[in-house]
Order: sequence, then C-alpha cells, then structure tokens
Amino acid sequence: MVTDSAAGVSTPAVQLEGLGMAFGQKRALDRLDATIPSGRVIGLVGPDASGKTTLLRILAGLMPPGAGRALIFGKPADDEECRTLVGYMPQRFGLYEDITVMANLKLHAALRGVEKKAAVPLFEKLLCFTALEAFTGRLAGRLSGGMKQKLGIACALLGSPRLLLLDEPGVGVDPLSRRELWRMVQELSGEGMTVIWATAYLDEAERCPDIIMLDEGRLFWRGQPAEMTKQAEGRVFLLGGQNDKKEALSRWQTRPGVEDALIQGSCIRLVLARGAPPDMLAEVAASGGQATHARLEDAYMSAVGGLKRNPSPYGERTARDRGRTQKTQGAPLIEARNLRKKFGGFTAVDDISFSVYPGEIFGLLGPNGAGKSTTFRMLCGLLAPTSGLCAVDGVDMRKAGSAARSRLGYMAQKFSLYPDIPVRENIRIFAELYGLDNTGCESLVPVLLEALELEDYLESRTASLPLGQKKRLSLLCATLHEPSVIFLDEPTSGVDARSRRDFWKHITAMTAAGAAVLVTTHFMEEAEYCDRLALIYRGAIISMGSPDELKASCTNIADPTMEDAFIAGIERYDREHPL
Repeated sequence: MVTDSAAGVSTPAVQLEGLGMAFGQKRALDRLDATIPSGRVIGLVGPDASGKTTLLRILAGLMPPGAGRALIFGKPADDEECRTLVGYMPQRFGLYEDITVMANLKLHAALRGVEKKAAVPLFEKLLCFTALEAFTGRLAGRLSGGMKQKLGIACALLGSPRLLLLDEPGVGVDPLSRRELWRMVQELSGEGMTVIWATAYLDEAERCPDIIMLDEGRLFWRGQPAEMTKQAEGRVFLLGGQNDKKEALSRWQTRPGVEDALIQGSCIRLVLARGAPPDMLAEVAASGGQATHARLEDAYMSAVGGLKRNPSPYGERTARDRGRTQKTQGAPLIEARNLRKKFGGFTAVDDISFSVYPGEIFGLLGPNGAGKSTTFRMLCGLLAPTSGLCAVDGVDMRKAGSAARSRLGYMAQKFSLYPDIPVRENIRIFAELYGLDNTGCESLVPVLLEALELEDYLESRTASLPLGQKKRLSLLCATLHEPSVIFLDEPTSGVDARSRRDFWKHITAMTAAGAAVLVTTHFMEEAEYCDRLALIYRGAIISMGSPDELKASCTNIADPTMEDAFIAGIERYDREHPL
C-alpha cells in the first residue's frame, strides 16, 4: 500500500469521482464513482463498448475526462507528474512490429525518459522476468501472440510505474501463455504494484481478487467475484446423457425460466431463474440434471437478464440439405490426410490427419506457433501444402480449390471486411461475390439481419461498429451462400458472454441441419461446444477426442477443466518428447 508520508494515511491508487465521457451523442462513461486501493489486481470487466478502454485511456493520461475527475495516487490523471506513475499496454500491444524485441525496449525506454545507464540493468531484469532473453534479435511481428503480450508488458513496465493498465491482454492468447501472464501479474502485485486487467472474459475476471464491472458506461457491479457468483448458487445444473445435445440446447434456450443454456462437453449447462416452477425442476431432474457449483459467468448471465430466446433461422435455411446430408453421412465434408507444410528447413505441420463429418463441430487447439493456424489455412485453401491431401466437400483443394471455395464459408480471426464503407455495401459485395441474385437476397438478408441484430447498423460505417457487431457481420457475410462447410478462426475472440451465446446458437443450428464446422480457438469454453478436438503441438496432433475424453486424461486432477486438459497435454508431451 502506498502511503502519503505527509498525511500519514493510505492513498488509493485510483479514485474516480463522477467520471464521465461522451463522444458526440454517445455516452462512453456515465458518472463513475470508484476507489481502487494500491497493491491489488483489479479486473475491469464488461462487454464490448461498455467503457473499459475509454476509462483506461483517461487513467493513462491520453485524454482528459469530459466530466468529473480521475485521480492517480491523489493527482489528476492528465497531470504531467502522473506520466511516470502509469504503465499502459493497449489492446494492439503498442509495439513496432518491423523492429526487434530489443529495439522496441530501447525505443520505449527513450519515450519514457529512462536514462541509458539505468536502461541496461532494467532491460536485463525485464527480459528475465518475461522469459524473452533468447529473442532479443527477433522482429516483434514474428513473435507468437503470447510473446507479443509479454513484450508489451515489458515495454509498459519501463520507468518502474506504480500502476499498470492492461487492456484485454488475454485476447488471442493460448492457456499456457495466459498462465504465464497471470504469473507475471501476480508477482508484480506481490511487489506492491497496482494492476488493472481489462477483460470481457468472465473466467479471467474470476481470477482477480476484486472486479469493477461496467455496462454501457455505468458501474454495473463492484466487489469480489465470489460474492457475485453466490447469487447463482443452487440454480446451476448439468444435464448429461442427451441423445442429441444440439437439439437439447436449442430446446432449453427457448424455455421461459431458463436464464442460460450452453454446451459443456457432453452435457448441457443450465442456469434457472430464481423461483423456477416445480415442474421445471422436476423436468431438469428427469433429464438427468445434477446440481453443480456456479461460476461467475453463470451469475453474470443471470444479472443481465439471461440469454436471448429467439430461435436461430439458420437451422431452417439449411434444413433442405438434410436429404443430401443423410445420403453422404459416411463421407467427410473436411478431410486432412498426412498434411505437411515446410517453410524452408522449418516443418510447421508434420503428418496431420483428421476428418470432419456433416453435423460435426471439430476444434483445433494448440499454443501460439504450434501449427494449428497453418493447418487451418491449408484446409480452407489459403496456403498450399508441401504434401498430403486437404479436401472440402470431396474436392481436392490443391487441384480445384476455386470450385471448393463456393461451398465453404470462412470467417477470419482478424476483421477482413471493407472498413470504410457502410454495412449494407459489405453485404451487397459479398452477395455478388457468391453469385446471389437480388430476389434471393431480398428474402434472405432481412431474416439474417434481424437474427444477428444488425438492422440498426445498415448505414453505419463498418469500421465504427463495436467488436461484437463486427463479428456478427463477418458471420453473416461468410454464410450468405448457405455453405455446407464453415471455417471459423477464433470467431468470438474478445466477445462478451451474452454475444458469444448468441453466436454459437447460430453455429449449432447450422450443424444441427448438416453443416460441418472447423474452428480454431484459444478460449476453452468455446472448445466445449466441439464434438471432437485435436490438440496440436510442435506441428503434430498429440491428442484427439471429445472434450470429455480430453478432460478424462487429466487423471491427477479432480473435476478437470478444458484448460487443465490443454496444459496437461502439452506438459505430458514435453516430458515424453524432450527437445
């Protein structure tokens, strides 16, 4: 705890007093009042456009508040004296990707006013702390996602700040790298630094001793995660033994009295409303429901009013393909056979084989740089394999990739639509690319716009959309032509829980009607939606099976999670195959 020696009392790290900020007619922050003690890790939680980044930028002194004030250790945040007190890592790392790790450190040290004599031992300390000593000569743009985050934190720590601001550091980072980031943050907190970790992920927020939750710029909840989680205890159930979990999910998601329903491995996880009628409790019990401990995400979904109960139109759209699906049930829609990819003397993918069948969601997991993205890009025709077969809907991608591309939908990890034109124009362009006529679009597009809640954004400039709406638009454009195969590259990265539920409602509806989905993800809740998973490491598949099968391999952990299974699989392989 930092102490004001003159007054002899503890000084909060951050004090918000009626803090407000507006951009035109949009109110980003609305009269926030909060106190953050020093020496703590605080989770700043909320959906996209809730005000998290605006608050961090004000605290970093990058913009003055529109109303009220923000104090850093008793001084106004935009005061020149505060600049040495705060370290800030923005969402996009703040790195220069075309220069080396060491050059980034030297540049940020100069910007922070660190003297050259003091910089050398500080570099050594930070490189050791972030385990980047062996990578000082590598270009920042060639680092993995986790290593970029570590370098971003190292740059933010130059000048020895007392307050560290991290804007969604866990986005796009695998569980191993995320664990390392948490180790670093906890060590910094143990040394007396105050850390504010902004996130839309409730599992990350659950690790913080305290959280500040925002919604539409207002303070939604403040306190310990466990206190909020208690509000859902006794209302959470796991339903096992479902003959068709996708059909069961769709049925429960539309039931009044159900505040949340999602797939968790072979089970359906339900959160019931307070005072659920006895007949619903009896139905849950008759369906094999077992009470389970609540999570912060369960309590959050309950607090925001639960999931949206409108059914997905995607199941109806693709239902006409059921006949073809039933006839070809034995044939895979996606096939990888002995895939290899070399870049010079480096083997990025080595002898990977798997198949994805109609109605199946298949997930690719792995640490940053393990080879899963290379595998994914080969299968959707963006990268030619060195050897092996990659086929989509029976078409060899090496020989007739253009023919296969008309049968697949692809949603990129990075937003890949045209940013400077309205939403309506992006939809029109993709309709033309897929050869859709105006008659078909006139009946189809309004249905999808309503389902994906994009109606109010049609005339908006695409770049101005909130992240969740960008993801929805990407999904709409990727599925306009009703593909039988869908490729999703980290589709809900950085998206809040409620939007993520809505997104996966549409995906499960497509697969229930016969589509095949291949998804890459670092988010382990998303992995639970998959029927089967392949864990890729060092360019090879080291384990494959259902989520429950992978979790069952953690024999030394009681009630393991997918994150436990991910980390245990990597560590087991390292022990059995040392470099």
